[in-house]
Formats: sequence, structure tokens, C-alpha cells
Amino acid sequence: MKITGEKVTENIYRCPDGVYRWVYELNMLRNPVILITVFKVLGISALAVCAFVLGVDLIEDGRITLPASGEWKVLLLIVLGLIALIVISYLILTAIYGWKYIVLFEMDEEKVVHIQMPKQYEKALALGWLTAMAGLAARSITTAGAGVLSAAKDTSTSRFEDVRTVKAYPRRHLIKVNERLEHNQVYAAPEDYDFVWSYITERCVNAKIR
Repeated sequence: MKITGEKVTENIYRCPDGVYRWVYELNMLRNPVILITVFKVLGISALAVCAFVLGVDLIEDGRITLPASGEWKVLLLIVLGLIALIVISYLILTAIYGWKYIVLFEMDEEKVVHIQMPKQYEKALALGWLTAMAGLAARSITTAGAGVLSAAKDTSTSRFEDVRTVKAYPRRHLIKVNERLEHNQVYAAPEDYDFVWSYITERCVNAKIR
């Protein structure tokens, strides 16, 4: 995909509509940031379930009953099996993606948008734009809008005024832009990183910068 406009860093362009755009290719083997995120989400979910079970146990019996030694071994085997399953699934996914997660980013004064590139969901994109074109042909704004949203469903948008935390992970080429319910991951190559970081943090006036 070719991006036209004013080149502001090595890979970032300011396009005629005033929007900054760049493409980032994440090597899913060398930079396992997505795998780490999956483990964090599952870990938090597991801790929440454990806390709930222990809470119920405390309410019903007035005390917390810990598993016996044999039960701990079973739990450990289950956890190790789940970890192995997640890693294998991740490797299969990376192979399907061609070992790279390719993202287009759009950034303006109000927001930053994370868009998965079309080659990784060609069928969904084609169906979405087909719906959009059919809607336009029938002069149906509703149908056209639904088609566009369908085509861009692998999109995450963060509005700067709603962002609560911005975290820097320069070694992973990652900036986490988090709202209360929406967590976005913005990737930038080392030569573009400082520009993206400064642009985002200067506009996230309600956020904690870490």
C-alpha cells in the first residue's frame, strides 16, 4: 500500500487531508507483544475467577480451603497444558498471517486509529465494501454505512480526550493508549517512535503518562 503526502519521519506521512498515516509490520516471532497481551488478559481472568471461588468459599464456610497437594499437581498440569495450547495456537496464527501482523495507523488532532491491513482479512473486506457499494447504488445511506463498518471491523479507535493512560514500551516499538473500556496498541518503528509518542502525549490531556 502506497501512502502519499508530506514525509515527516522515515515512515510517517502527513496526507493531503491532514491525517498522519504509516504502516507497521510487526514480526510476530521476534516481537511477541501480542502473545504477552493474550497471557496478561487470560491471567487477569483466571485471577478473577479464583478470587470469586475463594470469596464464595469464605462466605459459605467462614474460611478458605486450599487444595490438597495432589490437587495442586493437577492444577499445575492444567495450567501448563493451557500455556502450551496458547503458544501452539499463536504459532499457527502467525503462520496464517505470514509471520507478520500488518497495521495501518491514522492519526489526527482528535484520535489515533489502528487498522488491520486488508491482506489479512480479504474476504471480510471484500464483502464489506461490496455491501457499501450496493448501498450507495441503491441510495441507501444506512446500508452503505453498515458495509463500511463491516469492512473496517478490525479497527480500534482511541479519542485523545477519552484516554486515561499512555504507556511507553520503546523496546517493543509499542505505545499503549488506554481508555476505560478500550485498550489500543500503537506501533511505531524506532525512527518514528519519538514523533508518535510526543504527538499522542501532547494531546491526551486527561491521561496519566508512563
